[in-house]
Amino acid sequence: MTDIVVLGSTNMDLVAYVEKPPQRGETVTGREFRTIPGGKGANQAIAAAHAGATVSMIGAVGNDAFGARPRSTLELPHSRLRSSGGTPIGVNTDRLRTVESPSGTAHIVVDDEGGNAIVVVPGANGTVDHLVPGDEVLISSADALLLQLEVPLAAVVAGARAARAHGVRTILTPAPAPAQPLPPELLAAPALLVPNEHEATALTGRTDPREAATALLDGVPEVVVALGSAGSLYAARGTEPLTVPAPHVAAVDSTGAGDTFVGALADGGPPARAKPRVGDLGEERPVREALAWAAAAAALSVQRPGASASMPYRSEIDKQYAS
Repeated sequence: MTDIVVLGSTNMDLVAYVEKPPQRGETVTGREFRTIPGGKGANQAIAAAHAGATVSMIGAVGNDAFGARPRSTLELPHSRLRSSGGTPIGVNTDRLRTVESPSGTAHIVVDDEGGNAIVVVPGANGTVDHLVPGDEVLISSADALLLQLEVPLAAVVAGARAARAHGVRTILTPAPAPAQPLPPELLAAPALLVPNEHEATALTGRTDPREAATALLDGVPEVVVALGSAGSLYAARGTEPLTVPAPHVAAVDSTGAGDTFVGALADGGPPARAKPRVGDLGEERPVREALAWAAAAAALSVQRPGASASMPYRSEIDKQYAS
């Protein structure tokens, strides 16, 4: 079982479901509204835990109702995880601190085709601008560190630096798409970079996913470009790019699908090697198998509403993958 640490955001998602999203200056009537715990960090933590990994979360929530519910959602029992006494356990939130600040929120509009538009208000996530005592110790004990860009970049760089110092593999999701180039130190970490098509274009200026992935290899050893319903593109130094298709499903809500993909991809069975071999991902599976398994998880998630609420368990992923 892989030991994963996630350094990232924890939000409350405020989700409105509409037939078509409003244009600028337009008001539309929604058919449903939900509040669902989310944030890219928390989403990836839950996705990895559902898939079977042991997961710890580093981040912050506010001292309000929007902070209490995401914490309790992370702590819910996940998949097959159990304590030494046999009690079901959830994501470890010992390093998820509570601060004197409003919790982060994501304001999401989901249309009838399953597409979404999102406005993120960082709130407490904005206070996660450095590692605090105990964070690096936790990172040093992990097999993998998952990073995103919904907390200040200084903390992301500090997390990557700590992981590199202790031989821990980093997996970076460069989302939201950065407005400026990422620091070379962040890209120089022994990392797998997992952008979607838009983020890959933002990082490289290349609109073709294959060209973008090749350009990104100047900074990182391995890249997976998530292509949504078209699957994913894997590229590594010294190898030919590989495209892996995704299952064809009817999408209800694509919110959190990318985080589900990353969480499943990072999932572990046996502990990962300190220096993973290029071509092995997740449970040291061959890359094509790992990407197909993660795509099966994402395909299940888009058939359900919400982000964290839609993330499948390992038995469901295995069934979808085998079909």
